[in-house]
Amino acid sequence: MNIVQTKLKDCYIFEPTVFGDNRGYFFESYNKVKFESLIGKSVNFIQDNEAFSNKGALRGLHFQKGEFAQAKLVRVTHGLVLDVAVDLRKDSETFLQHIAVELSSDNKKQLFVPRGFAHGYVVLSDTAMFNYKCDNVYNKASEGGVIYSDQDLKIDWKLNPELFIVSEKDKILPTIKELY
Repeated sequence: MNIVQTKLKDCYIFEPTVFGDNRGYFFESYNKVKFESLIGKSVNFIQDNEAFSNKGALRGLHFQKGEFAQAKLVRVTHGLVLDVAVDLRKDSETFLQHIAVELSSDNKKQLFVPRGFAHGYVVLSDTAMFNYKCDNVYNKASEGGVIYSDQDLKIDWKLNPELFIVSEKDKILPTIKELY
């Protein structure tokens, strides 16, 4: 497994070693010992989630606050998404910076999004299956978000905004300036 440090502190891309032959392929998608050795800290994932979405579905940018903050390890098992992480940690040298990474069933990359980040994605293929591990439980009272179209973040979602399918809740999320 190869690990790539992104420009955001503590946010990593994992590229698995894929073994293929005439039967298909095999790869280790998660190994706690290797994972923690690579990132240099312990993470206790307690929940796996899966979302199926159609092209243009944009989910985000979401986060959990306080004691319910979540780290996530995300991947795509079918299709292609543009995955976005935004550093919201005020004490971080990468505060308010973001990365956008294409995750797909073909490239099998995974993104580790640490606590203190907003996270979202848009589906670029006809459909996509998005999977993620969380290290904390979801708490409705602790949810927060940033509007995906925030002009200060300048995220290029790589899709015509007319194609976006966005929940009513996500359409009214605050801007970065409204949060800070």
